[in-house]
Amino acid sequence: MDRVVLVEQINEILEIKDSYQAPEALLNILYSGKEKREDVFMKFLQLWGNDVSGDRFHEYFEQEHADRKVKKQDYTPTSIAKLLSLLTDNEGHTIYDPCSGTGGLVISKWWNICLKEGIANYKPSQYLFYCEDLSDRAIPFLLFNLCIRGMNAVVVHCDVLTREAYGVFLVQNVDDDFLRFSNFNVMPQSKDVEQYFNIKFVEKKYKEHIENKIWLKEN
Repeated sequence: MDRVVLVEQINEILEIKDSYQAPEALLNILYSGKEKREDVFMKFLQLWGNDVSGDRFHEYFEQEHADRKVKKQDYTPTSIAKLLSLLTDNEGHTIYDPCSGTGGLVISKWWNICLKEGIANYKPSQYLFYCEDLSDRAIPFLLFNLCIRGMNAVVVHCDVLTREAYGVFLVQNVDDDFLRFSNFNVMPQSKDVEQYFNIKFVEKKYKEHIENKIWLKEN
């Protein structure tokens, strides 16, 4: 697909005029509630031809949002993400990516798991994807990518070295169904959360948003 056309189509779905508005628009969609959020998910699935095997935002994000000049940001090409996900094949059910970006590596790993398990047998509850990243602009794309695929994940917006953090998110497929989307939760910036994730909150960037109250009480 022509890059200009792709950018225009994504911006149209997000109801924005300029691509720099995309991270905020995606975050607002995640906060908007299940009905509106999943309506947008369906529009993106149609745009992608229901192909969720890789990060479909990769080219859009890198061209429009990656800070190549100052931070030298270049995100992992899909082909490399696929290769790495195969090289790291193991029996573990918790997958950790310390610099997740928009999710290319974890999506490739997730897709390989789905193929290995078989779509009919794969259960989201059997795998947890633990993602960390520092980029303000990448985090909304990452969260959107995880939710639309019905994954179970924890996302920590932080510096992976200093552990200075800005937000912790829980993405959970409460129906434990491959064909369902995930719920979106923003964890409270509490001492318990800091201790559990070995972080220190230094700024409040996100308002608390809890959709999985039963899950939180049980765990």
